[in-house]
Amino acid sequence: MTATSPASNAVVDAALADLAGGEARWAATPLRRRRELLDEVHALTAKHAHEWVEAAIAIKGLDPSSPLVGEEWMSGPYPVLTNTASLAESLRAIEAGKSPLHDATFHSAPGGRIAVQALPKSVFDMLLLNGFRADVWLQPGIDRETAKRTAGLGQLHPEQTHGIGAVLGAGNILSIAPLDVLYEIYAHNRVAALKLNPVTDQILPVLQKIFAPLIDLDVVRIFTGGADVGGYLVNHDLVKHVHITGSAASHDAIVFGAGAAGKKRKAANKPALGKPISSELGGVSPTIVFPGNWSSADLRFQAEHVATQRLHNGGYNCIAAQAILLSESWPQKDEFLAELRSAFERAPSRPAYYPGSDERVQLALDTFPQAERLGRNSERVLVTGLDPEQDDPLLRTEYFAPVLGVVELPGAGKEFMSQAVEFANDQCVGTLGVNLIAHPNTIKSLGPAFEEAIADLRYGTIAVNTWTGVGYLSSRATWGAFPGHTLNDVQSGIGVVHNGYLLEKPERTVVRGPFRPSPRALWAGELTLSPKPPWFVTNRTAATTGERLTKFAGNPNWLLIPGLFASALRG
Repeated sequence: MTATSPASNAVVDAALADLAGGEARWAATPLRRRRELLDEVHALTAKHAHEWVEAAIAIKGLDPSSPLVGEEWMSGPYPVLTNTASLAESLRAIEAGKSPLHDATFHSAPGGRIAVQALPKSVFDMLLLNGFRADVWLQPGIDRETAKRTAGLGQLHPEQTHGIGAVLGAGNILSIAPLDVLYEIYAHNRVAALKLNPVTDQILPVLQKIFAPLIDLDVVRIFTGGADVGGYLVNHDLVKHVHITGSAASHDAIVFGAGAAGKKRKAANKPALGKPISSELGGVSPTIVFPGNWSSADLRFQAEHVATQRLHNGGYNCIAAQAILLSESWPQKDEFLAELRSAFERAPSRPAYYPGSDERVQLALDTFPQAERLGRNSERVLVTGLDPEQDDPLLRTEYFAPVLGVVELPGAGKEFMSQAVEFANDQCVGTLGVNLIAHPNTIKSLGPAFEEAIADLRYGTIAVNTWTGVGYLSSRATWGAFPGHTLNDVQSGIGVVHNGYLLEKPERTVVRGPFRPSPRALWAGELTLSPKPPWFVTNRTAATTGERLTKFAGNPNWLLIPGLFASALRG
C-alpha cells in the first residue's frame, strides 16, 4: 500500500492478523520496555515535528508564513510530546511499585468530590503556563486512596490484554488520532488499528515514522480509506472495541446503521454493531459571558478570546464555541459585541478546507435572516437576536464551520448565572465543553455560588477565563463528554482519552486561566506572567512560539526558555 492509496479488505485482514499476533507480544512486554517505547515515540515525534507541520500546512492550505501555522505546532506534535512524557512518568511510577498519583496534589471539590491537579505539575509548567491550572474532578464517592489504588488502568495488569481496538481518526486536529491510539494501548491495554480520516491522508507517512517502534512490534497498524474501509474494519470479527472521534451522526451510522433502518434500530436501542464503542463527539459548546465592569482593554481581549474559541482551526473543532450566552441587561453588552465583530474581521483569513464547510455556512445564512457575514472574505457568520424561548437550530446543530450565535438571557449576578447554567445544560446539544468568562471581581462577588455553578454544569471540560482547548492540551487532564450518555443518546460521546495519570472514574476537567494577559494582569493584581496566549487567532508570533514550545516539549531545557519567552511576549 502506498502512502495515499486506500486499504483493501485484504490489507485490513492482513493488518488485523499481524495485530492478533502482536497482542501476545504486547502481553509479554514488561512495563520498563513499554515505557521505553513511549520514550522512543516521543523522540521520533520531536524528530519529525517539522515534517508533521509541513503536512498539516498542505492539508489545510495554510500560508507557510502565516501565524496560523502556530496552531499546527500546538495542536499537532506538541500534545503528542507532552502525552507520551506524562504516560511514561505514570509507567515509571507503576514500575517502582507506586501509584501514578503518589506525588499528585489533591484538592476538594463541591459535592464531596476530590480533584487531582493536572496542571501545573512541574516548574516548567509554572513558568510556561503561569496562571493556568487544570484539575480533574473524580466522580462522587471516589476518595484519595481509591484514586491512588486504581490509577494506572490497563497497566496495573499488563499481561491482561484486551484484543484489537479499531480507531477511526478525526479529520480536523492532527494529534487526535495518535493520542487516541496511545490511549487504546496504554489505558485499555489493547493493540490498535488506526484508519485515518480521508482529509488527513497526507499525515500517514509521518505517523508511520513516529509509531515505528510500535508498528515493528505489531502493536499498531495505520491505513487510509473511506467509509467502506472503516465499515469493514469496525465490523471485523478480530476487532473487539471501536473508538471514534467525529460527529454524533457518524457515531449513529456505525452503531445502528444508515438510513431508515438505522433510525428504527436507534429508536428501539438495538445496535447493529455487536461490540463496545467509545467516542469523542462534538456539540454546541456554549460560552457564558458574565456581566461585569470591564475596561476597554478587557472588552477587546475577551472578544479576541471568544473569536479564538470559534475560529481556531477555521471553526473545525468539536470544542469550538457556537453559542455565546450574554446578559440582556449588561450595560456593556453592545460594546462587547462591537469588539467581537471587530475580532472576527481582524482574524487572519484561511481556506475552508474541511468538506462541506461552505454548505454549512450557507445553511446558517439561509436559516437566520439577521445573520452577518464578517471577515476579509465574508467567510464568517455571526447571528445575534436568537430567541432563548425557541428550540433554535443553532443550539441543536453542530455547524462545524465559522458560525457563531448570540443568545441574550435575563438577569444579572446570581440570577443570570443560574439562567445561563440551566440554558447551557438543557438547550445546547452536547456535553464536551463549556467556557465561562468572568471578571475576578464578579467571581468574588458570587462567592461559593460560582463553584457550585461549575459543579452544576454537565460538561466534560469546563474552562474559567480560558478556552476548553487548554484542557485538550493538558496531558494529564481527561478529555471527553460528561459521563452517563448512552448509545442511542450519545450527545458528545462515551468515555475519555488523554488522561496521563490513567485515572479511573473521572467526571470532568476544570481549567482556569487569567482574565487579563500580563503585564496588564499584574497591574490589576492578578498574579500571572502569561502574555496573550499563543493559541489566540490574533497572536502575531503564534507560529514562532508554537514551534519553540514544541521544541521545548521534545527536550525540556532551561536554555530554550529565554527564546520561548521572547517570542511569546511579542504576540
